[in-house]
Amino acid sequence: MFQQIIDRRLAGKNKSIGNRERFLRHHKEQIREAVKRAVDGRSIRDLAQGEDIHIPKRDISEPVFRHGQGGTRDMVHPGNQDYLRGDRIARPKEGGGSGGGQASDSGEGDDDFVFHLTKEEFMQVFFDDLALPNLARTTLAETPEFKTHRAGYSSDGNPSNLHVVRSMRGAIGRRIAIGSESRRELHRLETHLDHLLSHPDPNPYEAEIAPLRLEVEALRARLKRIPYLDPIDLRYRSRVRVPMPTSKAVMFCLMDVSGSMDEGRKDLAKRFFILLYLFLTRHYEKIDIVFIRHHTQAQEVDEQNFFHSTETGGTVVSSALVLMDEIARARYPTAEWNIYGAQASDGDNWHHDSGRCREILANRILPLCRYFAYVQVAEEEQNLWDEYAALSDESQAFAVRKATEASQIYPVFRDLFKKEGAAS
Repeated sequence: MFQQIIDRRLAGKNKSIGNRERFLRHHKEQIREAVKRAVDGRSIRDLAQGEDIHIPKRDISEPVFRHGQGGTRDMVHPGNQDYLRGDRIARPKEGGGSGGGQASDSGEGDDDFVFHLTKEEFMQVFFDDLALPNLARTTLAETPEFKTHRAGYSSDGNPSNLHVVRSMRGAIGRRIAIGSESRRELHRLETHLDHLLSHPDPNPYEAEIAPLRLEVEALRARLKRIPYLDPIDLRYRSRVRVPMPTSKAVMFCLMDVSGSMDEGRKDLAKRFFILLYLFLTRHYEKIDIVFIRHHTQAQEVDEQNFFHSTETGGTVVSSALVLMDEIARARYPTAEWNIYGAQASDGDNWHHDSGRCREILANRILPLCRYFAYVQVAEEEQNLWDEYAALSDESQAFAVRKATEASQIYPVFRDLFKKEGAAS
């Protein structure tokens, strides 16, 4: 007899969800450090795959029981051509790993352990203790969420969804359809029988009356056997799952591309934008990104030009804020979009323009935004920093931070988006 076994477990073939989750919990710190290193080489939209992370083998070692040194032990070795009975066999040397690591004192190497994180696991580790400020799912977009919706009637379902009127209407129609021919025949026979019985002398018709009576009784019995309510008459209210709209967000990236913003400072800004984009994907199904670069004039560009173009001349930051305000009001109404802004600059600005930047942010942009973050990638504090710092004290939807080294980007980001009440 042939038997076929099909593995229908949710974990899938040759996988163990329980073991995987336990491994992630036990080595959370090592995995978190590996994820922080891995994100350095990603582009903003590069989220199509997970990540291979390397953990030193010594960090995942587990306690084991071994035989101690010394003592008398009897062992059986396989046959060989090098030793005879009574020869002393030298103890094998302690070996190092083949991956180039240092030799250890436990007989095991120091090779790295490679572990693949899925996209979801990567983001879960990366944003484990962060939360979006002022998060509100207010709008409409395409998403895999569903709700139940009435969709007519069906012939099967839960008894609580039984529609009595529809069921009785169907039962009446079935009884009429099934018994109509028998009723017509019964009416004809009863009429004929009554005619014979009403004759002044019915005796000559006795031979015909008796079979008619039997046939009438048979038809009446047949009609009585038609059920009043049959299972095929039952009708239930039907419900189907239909997609539900959910929220969507737009992320505005503003950056100074004047001559004072060299490649190192642009790299710092890029890392911050990547973190913000990854963070937003944890909360929104649909995310648009708008890149606005500026020197004395602002321009909406693609990602390539945003990070790799350089302009000469001065800096007028308000031009980027004005363009962001125009684009947001024209293409991203707040009734449908959650708007987030991120601005990176070295702090250099035409000194008469910084006050106008604060005014535009306070009166035009912040009323539209869920959150706006400004990151300065230079140490020196100029008048733009002073204006923004004053505004951050007045608005909870606006924050300013400084990051002058790559190692500071992640702590700054965590500080901006830490959970409410979390330790700094």
